[in-house]
Amino acid sequence: MNVTARRPFGQNYAWVVAAVTFFSLLAAAGLRAAPGVLLTPLNKAFGWDRGSLSAAAAVGIFLYGLVGPFAAALMQTLGLKRTLISGLTLMALATAASLFMREPWQYVLTWGVLSGLGSGAVALSMGATVVNRWFVARRGLVMGLLSASTATGSLIFLPGMAALAERGGWRPVVIAVALAAALLVPLVAWLMPERPSDIGLAPLGASEIEPPPAPGRALDGVTLAFTVLARAARTSRFWLLFATFFVCGLTTNGLVGTHLISFCGDRGLALVQAGSLLAAMGAFDIIGTTGSGWLTDRYDPRKLLFVYYSLRGLSLMALPFVTFDLTNLAVFAVFYGLDWLATVPPTVRLANEGFGERDGPIVFGWVAFGHQIGAATAAFGAGVLREIDGSYLEPFVIAGAFGLFAGIAALAIHRPRPAVAA
Repeated sequence: MNVTARRPFGQNYAWVVAAVTFFSLLAAAGLRAAPGVLLTPLNKAFGWDRGSLSAAAAVGIFLYGLVGPFAAALMQTLGLKRTLISGLTLMALATAASLFMREPWQYVLTWGVLSGLGSGAVALSMGATVVNRWFVARRGLVMGLLSASTATGSLIFLPGMAALAERGGWRPVVIAVALAAALLVPLVAWLMPERPSDIGLAPLGASEIEPPPAPGRALDGVTLAFTVLARAARTSRFWLLFATFFVCGLTTNGLVGTHLISFCGDRGLALVQAGSLLAAMGAFDIIGTTGSGWLTDRYDPRKLLFVYYSLRGLSLMALPFVTFDLTNLAVFAVFYGLDWLATVPPTVRLANEGFGERDGPIVFGWVAFGHQIGAATAAFGAGVLREIDGSYLEPFVIAGAFGLFAGIAALAIHRPRPAVAA
């Protein structure tokens, strides 16, 4: 056994690793939320239309999802720490480079292509890898906490970014996001071992130290990602998980995360007030997603998904028809926030149950790619519909109908029967 350095806290050091993972996911969430804040300031500064600006958000979201399964496979071959540090570094460099942009294609390149590739290595598939590698006990709870980091990113970054944009335009927002990603690189290098056995530990809740696998190459990771996809794609379970998570992306960061601030602007709300609304959702999502992880350890994840998607769909269909006063918006923020990413822990559990602990995170990476396709579809499609019709009514009603469909589809996901002891 190769023990590089012992750390404090014993097996509880897994919680330190979970905390580092949480902050890394938080930074990626802040980056992915920033285009929603930048939409209006960039329109004012450069005169770029909403369609072009939405295209950059859509490309970034799409690549964020596409990179996920490859990143999960690279974590199995090249290593978790190397993959994570590479992603954070690219996030910092790409967003900082956008300070020099002058044309719309440069915004698409920096905030769409490059930041999408970087943040894709710091996605929830990475969280699933950390959970499977460092935890045997309390996996649902930890996955709920890590999933909540995306909402926490909105909670911490959005009001501040909105205030920066209102006072100083788009440049201070870019600088803040780039610095947040850059500061995490040395933290990851210092505090995150590759796996528990590197510091002489077993995973939390296990009694035996697992020997590390032989190191691999980047090409091995790419091959593994496609091999796992080929096996998973032969099952209906994979396609139902993919379809429901497509709807999850379409109804969350694609539509609400990208366009809610603009929608609120259409209804007379100031930029900071709209950003605070999203932040309030993020605060309640911390409760909802963590609670969903606790529930996932105890109840049928398919029934949980049915409840989450159905309620989300109904709330989105109702929003365009309510009065935008403090009471209604507060109710929506609480109700929708509790459900924002509550779907992640049950989806991860279904992936692990169906495809095993080694392949499960990679399968979830491909399923999360469906999430980002849905998000990219909503980010671009809602912007186009808003330009055509001058209203966000149709995008919200369409997204709500998809939410109801996903709730029904979740009940059809097959679960393997538990083994019966002889």
